[in-house]
Parts: sequence; C-alpha cells; structure tokens
Amino acid sequence: MNFLESIKERARADKKTIVLPESMDKRTFEAAEKILKEGIANLIIIGTPEEIEENSKGFDISGATIVDPFNDPNKQKYIDKFVELRAKKGVTAEMAKEQMEKDYMYYACLMCKCGDADGAVSGACHSTGNTIRPALQLLKTKPGISSVSGFFVMDVPDCEFGDNGLFVFADCAVNTDLDSAKLAEIAGLSAESFKTFVGGEPKVAMLSYSSKGSAKHDDVTKVAEAVKIAHEKFPDLQLDGELQLDAALVPEVGELKAPGSPVAGHANTLVFPSLEAGNIGYKLVQRLAKAEAYGPVLQGLSMPVNDLSRGCFADDIVGVVAMTAVQAQLSK
Repeated sequence: MNFLESIKERARADKKTIVLPESMDKRTFEAAEKILKEGIANLIIIGTPEEIEENSKGFDISGATIVDPFNDPNKQKYIDKFVELRAKKGVTAEMAKEQMEKDYMYYACLMCKCGDADGAVSGACHSTGNTIRPALQLLKTKPGISSVSGFFVMDVPDCEFGDNGLFVFADCAVNTDLDSAKLAEIAGLSAESFKTFVGGEPKVAMLSYSSKGSAKHDDVTKVAEAVKIAHEKFPDLQLDGELQLDAALVPEVGELKAPGSPVAGHANTLVFPSLEAGNIGYKLVQRLAKAEAYGPVLQGLSMPVNDLSRGCFADDIVGVVAMTAVQAQLSK
C-alpha cells in the first residue's frame, strides 16, 4: 500500500468532518465527490445556493452538508464567538458578520472553533496568507508554539534513503524569516509530523552548506545555534547538524563529514535553513526524482487547517483532506 492509500485508510477508520470553504471553484466539487465516494471524511461546503448550483454541476455531492453563510441558523453563534475572540482588536458583531460573509475561510475556522467541524482545507483559489490568517486569528497556535510552519511528505520512488524513500521536508511554504529559535521549533514539530504521517523514529537533520563547522558564516552559526536549542528542548529527539545534504542522507558521506553522528547518513526529516532553500529543495526532488509531494501541510495550529497550491488538481485536494482528517484524529 502506498503512502496516500495508507493515509486514506486511516482517515476512513475514524471519519472526521472537514470544511471546504471554496465553493467558487469547481475543483472543490470534483474533489468532494471523490472524498464522499471513498468515505474519507464527512464534508461541509460553505457557499450560497447560487455558488453551489453553478460550480457543482456534473458532480454528486449529495452526501455533503451545505452551509449558506447568509442564511445559516447557526450564524449568530459564530458571530458571537468571533466577537469574543477578537473583541480586544475592536471587532464588533457587524464587522464579524461582514468578514464572515466576505471570506468563507473565517466562517470555516469558526465552525472548527465551535466544535462543528474538525478541520478545514483551503487555498485552491486563495493565497497561503488568506488561508493562514483566519486560522491564526481564530484558532491560534498550540500552547508554547510561536508560529505556524509548513511541511511536505515526500515520497521518492526507488530511493534507498530516508524511510524507504519517505521524508518530511520543512519549512517549504510559510516562514520567510527564520531565526535559530524558529528553526529549533520547526525541528520539533516536523519530528512529530513524521511520527504522525510516516511512523517510526524521526531522524532530524538541520541542513546547511556546512557540516560541523566546515564553513564559517552567520548563516551557518544560525543553524548551529538552532541545533543547540533543539537539543535542550527535545533531549530525546535524534537530531543533528549543521549538516550538508549529502552528509545527512548518504551513510558513507555522513561517516566522513560527521563521524559518530546518530543522524548523519540516515536522516528522514530535513529542516531547511530558509524558505528559499526549502521551497527549491522540495520542487527539485518532486520534478527531477519524480517524487510525490504531499502538502504543504501546516503544523503548529491548535486545530488542523491546511493550505492548497493554487495550481492544485482535485486529487491533490483529496489527499490534503485525508491528511487533515488524520491530523484531526490525533488533535482530539
């Protein structure tokens, strides 16, 4: 069984309710039909009757719950919750109502916050910022977590490295400003994400263009400091750095460049030193090695909310919904 099928099977075993707020996009309905047919999750689709009718033509979504954000009997409950959460920012009931009607992602997050849904997936026709912002404002991060980051599960065919070709790559999608503390935090979250989705023991490599001081630069120092912080925060985690990519993955190179390291040559969780490196890295592997890239999946939020690429296909939405459902099972 391949990675995605195993995730779908786990999602089916304990079905969760996932909200899809992008009723203005036909891909939502194509994906919804497949999700419902495969029994991956219960679905709520937010949209007006006109939006639903126009964009769902040709797709069977009869098993989904449709919520009209203008005529929902639960709407006042969500408005009240919005005001409660954002009153210190000056949000009034009228402002909350207007925001919810203008941006369905706010509505979706409020449904999650009020316990009417277990997670949300958006981003097919909205930016990452438009997906994350409502989640940060209404759902917040987990206790002790300072920021949200994004990872991909990379499934590399015919690969001798990682966990039979499976890896977690982070952060490839969210943080543009990474200091040592954030890198350490991402390392801990990514290790948990590896356990959640791949299983087994995460072996985290903090990547750089230097291995164990082979180069001197502030960028190298940043990663080396992150390693120290991570060791203090997560003493039981198999983590090492700074490591060059070949030292992280190839046993012979790891032994040469970082002898005695518990991670070098065996890493399955790669933490990149910058968003540029992470984004370029996952796309190189995806395109040149013909790997499947599942994500970006967000980590660090109090409830699972996940982003989509605006170039995604319906099958991509299906996969992210399945992963969101698995996150929701564990967040309970």
